[in-house]
Amino acid sequence: MSKRHRSQEAVPLPRAELRAHAHAERHRMRSELHEIADMVSHGLEPDDADDPGAEWKPTHHHDAEKAVKKLDHGRKLRHWKVKEWKRRTLVRRQKAAAYRNLIRSV
Repeated sequence: MSKRHRSQEAVPLPRAELRAHAHAERHRMRSELHEIADMVSHGLEPDDADDPGAEWKPTHHHDAEKAVKKLDHGRKLRHWKVKEWKRRTLVRRQKAAAYRNLIRSV
């Protein structure tokens, strides 16, 4: 995978450590949801129960500057995925076919 989008300033955590954090967070969330389901089944109102929130996320999820940048630029599509590109390609093919038919008929 390309490293060109990675920042030189921030040293990423080792992959094993990231996976361990993510696993621990999924386990914590599952445990808390199980406890809430148990309390609701024993008579607690669902509206009174607190929803567990995600506490740990990799650092790129916390980068506010990066999020603002993404919002400013909007979503960029690859040029060949845009309808105009497909239309232009179709028009080129139709012109080529018409030109071939013209030459054959002459």
